[in-house]
Amino acid sequence: MNLGDLDDKDLFRDAMGDVKPLEECASVHWLKSPSLVVSSVKTPQDQTENFLVEGFLDVLPLSEPLEFKAEGIQQGVLDKLRLGKYELDASLNLLRQPIKNCRQLLFTFMLQARKDNLRNLLIIHGKGLHDKSHANIIRSHLNRWLRQFDDVQTFCIAQSWHGGSGAIYVGMRKTEQARQDNRERHAKRSR
Repeated sequence: MNLGDLDDKDLFRDAMGDVKPLEECASVHWLKSPSLVVSSVKTPQDQTENFLVEGFLDVLPLSEPLEFKAEGIQQGVLDKLRLGKYELDASLNLLRQPIKNCRQLLFTFMLQARKDNLRNLLIIHGKGLHDKSHANIIRSHLNRWLRQFDDVQTFCIAQSWHGGSGAIYVGMRKTEQARQDNRERHAKRSR
């Protein structure tokens, strides 16, 4: 076959003939449940409607660190989270996902984390080179979306071993079930 006879499309098809598309990058790591160590997130047909705001977004400059502490939360809780001193319960990878997917994946992940009484989460969004990069747009959306969950008490940039400025730690409020379990555990110790 003479390469001069082939057009660009034929050359491309020939070069890419055995290439297989990558699977979706988004994945959830449920660290507390050995039966669900790694699983791809599939959007379940949930009865709860996704309330996360879409539309216009104020993009955060890369120089501005992501950080939030709900009213009434002690500074020490945020400091300990920032230092990576809490054991992680689960992580969500949003690398290279479209914004629409990120919105749904985050919503589903957060609902499941609450249902499973998880407290400390890691969300990986990626690092951008400039303010308008896709990773920074996702980071800016996360800044807005995470504040919309009543159960989120803090979030901040992760330590370098968890992704640094390309990831965030999220601290969730204790559920009533977790509080009850804690009371029972401490009651047994004092007997």
